[in-house]
Amino acid sequence: MITASHHLLLAALSALAISTASAQPRSPARPPNILIFFCDNLGYGDIGPYGSTLHRTPNLDRFATESRKFTHFYTAANVCTPSRAGLMTGIHPRRLNLHTNARSGAVLQPGEPIGLHPSEVTVAEVLKTAGYTTMLIGKWHLGDQPVFLPTRQGFDEYWGIPYSDDMTPREGQTWPPLPLMRGETVIEAGPDRNELTKRETSEAIHFITANRERPFFLIISHAMPGSTTAPFASDAFRGKSRNGPHGDSVEELDWSAGEVLAALRRLGLDNDTLVIWTADNSATRRQPFGGSNAPLSGHMNSPAEGGNRVPFLVRWPSRIPAGTTSTELASMMDLLPTFARLAGAATAPGPEVIDGRDIWPLIAGTPGARTPHESFYYYHFDQLQAVRSGPWKLFLALDRVRTTSAQPPREGRVAARLFDVVADPGEKNDVVAAHPDVVARLTALAAKGREHIGDYDLEGRGVRPAGWIRNPQYQVLRPSR
Repeated sequence: MITASHHLLLAALSALAISTASAQPRSPARPPNILIFFCDNLGYGDIGPYGSTLHRTPNLDRFATESRKFTHFYTAANVCTPSRAGLMTGIHPRRLNLHTNARSGAVLQPGEPIGLHPSEVTVAEVLKTAGYTTMLIGKWHLGDQPVFLPTRQGFDEYWGIPYSDDMTPREGQTWPPLPLMRGETVIEAGPDRNELTKRETSEAIHFITANRERPFFLIISHAMPGSTTAPFASDAFRGKSRNGPHGDSVEELDWSAGEVLAALRRLGLDNDTLVIWTADNSATRRQPFGGSNAPLSGHMNSPAEGGNRVPFLVRWPSRIPAGTTSTELASMMDLLPTFARLAGAATAPGPEVIDGRDIWPLIAGTPGARTPHESFYYYHFDQLQAVRSGPWKLFLALDRVRTTSAQPPREGRVAARLFDVVADPGEKNDVVAAHPDVVARLTALAAKGREHIGDYDLEGRGVRPAGWIRNPQYQVLRPSR
C-alpha cells in the first residue's frame, strides 16, 4: 500500500540519492538480483564457516570461501518479530512499537490485532520503485491480519507460514492449525513441518527461474531451525546428524542453500546476484540437542552477544572480495539503505528517518572503510540494557531489570559491567573498574539512545504506533471453504 507518507519518504530518499551519485558504485547493466537466506533462530556457531565441527555444512563452507564474512553483524533485536521489523524497515523495532505483542508477550501470536504498520516503507517497497520483482518465502511474523501480510508490504508474491512453526494448538492454547499460505489465501492447515525446508527450496527455485530476465528481490525466510519445539527435517536428513533434530535441520538448510546456488549457476545468474546468508537471531537454550552460539555468551532472548550477533555471509562474484572478513560493526537495519544504493533507488536521508546506514563500503572491502555507527543498542523488550561503541560493551547500571515482557521489572540495583567484546566475545572478563572514561562515554551514548529510541516507560523521539486492527473481530487464519 503506497500512502502519502510513502511518497514523501521516497521523494526525500530520491533527492539525496541524486546528491550522492558520485559515491555510487559503478552500475552494472542492470541492478543486481538480491537474495537473502534468513534462518529462524540459527546459532552463531551452528555452521562450519563460524566454527561448527558438529554440523556438516559443505555448501555453506564453499559459499564462505566465495563470500565476505562479517564477525560483528547484529540483528535488530534478540527475538523474532522485532528483528524482522528491523530488517524490513531499517528502523529500530522499539521505534515501531513492535518490541512486544498486543498482550505484552515477546513476539506476535496467531490472530493478534497488531502488526507492521502499513504506512512504514519496507525494503521490498523501496526495491519495487527500482523495477524489482519481489517475493518472500517462509516465515513472516510481522502480523497475520490481511492488512499486515507480505503482499500488503511490498512483496508481489508470498508462500509460507505467517508466524513461528511452533505456534500450533496445544493445551491452554486455542490457536488454529498452522496455516500455510500462498498470497493471502490459506492453502493448507497444519502442513507437515518436516517438509517445509524442502518446499521452501522448490518455491525459491521456481521464482528465480520465472524471473531470470528481470531484477528480483527474494527472501527465503526459512522456518527452521525453528522456535521452542524440536526442529524438523525431511526424511533425507531426519536422524542423520550428530546433534539430534537441531543438527538435522541445520544440515538440510545447508542442502537448501546448495540447491538454490546451483540454480543461479545453471540459469547464468551467478554473477548478477548478491546473496546473503544470515539469521533473525541466535539459537535458543534448547537442551540437550540445541544450537551453538559459541564463542559468544548467552542465547536468544538475552542482551548477551549470543542473543544479538548473527552469522552474515555476503557474496557477489567480481564485486565483493571472496574469502575475506570484516570485523566492523554492522546491523540488519543497514540492509535497506545498502540495497537501495545498489539498486539505484535511494539512500537513507539520516537518523530522523531510519536507523540503518549504507554499508556497501564494508561489504565491498573498500580500504579503510569503517563502521558508520557510533553505537549499537541492546534492548530487552522495551528496556535498554547495554550499549556498544568500538570494541566496548557496557551493561548499564539499572535499578530495575526487565527479564520478561509480561512481568514487571525485577527491582534491585544491578551494577554496570564492561567488556571488550572483540577480545572477549564470551563476556567473561569484566573490566569496568579499569576504564572509568569508557564507562562515562558509553553511559552518555546510552542517554542519547534513550532520547531517540526510548526506554521502558520513556517514549523516544520518532516513535510511532504499530499497526492495529481496531475491529475486535479480527481474523484467525483458516483455509477458505
